[in-house]
Amino acid sequence: MVVPHDADTEELIVRARRGDGGARQQLLMRHRDRLCRMVAVRLDRRLAARFDPSDVVQEALLDADQRLSDYLEQRPLPFYPWLRRLAWEHLLKLKQRHLAARKRSANREERQGFGLPDASALELAQRLVSQGTSPSNGLLRDEVRGRVQAALARLPEGDREVLVLRYLEQLSMGEVAAVLEITEGAVKMRHSRALARLCGLLGGQAENQS
Repeated sequence: MVVPHDADTEELIVRARRGDGGARQQLLMRHRDRLCRMVAVRLDRRLAARFDPSDVVQEALLDADQRLSDYLEQRPLPFYPWLRRLAWEHLLKLKQRHLAARKRSANREERQGFGLPDASALELAQRLVSQGTSPSNGLLRDEVRGRVQAALARLPEGDREVLVLRYLEQLSMGEVAAVLEITEGAVKMRHSRALARLCGLLGGQAENQS
């Protein structure tokens, strides 16, 4: 996935504030793929068969178009984290509308964040293994991925979320900080802690299997 350059986004923001309609549309569309990626990573498997991530993103972009003038004046967040927040809100609404029969569970998940679908958890495990964050030194075997996936399930939610944002959504440290509403330094600490805990869990699994 190609991540749009921040400098290009900033230039479009400047032009949009001056009333350039073309820049305004480019600004809204340049992060569409990233938003689709975020929704796909989070989309509940019960909804994935009925809805495409692009449907959620389209609604979010229409919402963003209506709110863009206020955003350009206030700039409460960097642009992509702002767009992502709108897409997240629409994803929550989709879940509330179509999983109402499981209202209690949905409400609990809304407070905690989305549980990670199995396919996304497996992809995260593979990305982490390929980054060399496990004792396997990047060896992409099903056995290793399975161990990492099991270890991810045992991580505290906050630790796992940092890894999802960084490795699946491929956000920069600054973007992760904006999404989580903490400092970039705090993000780096959480990221290091999450990897350390993950490696610790993998070490514990190795000991249990020996």
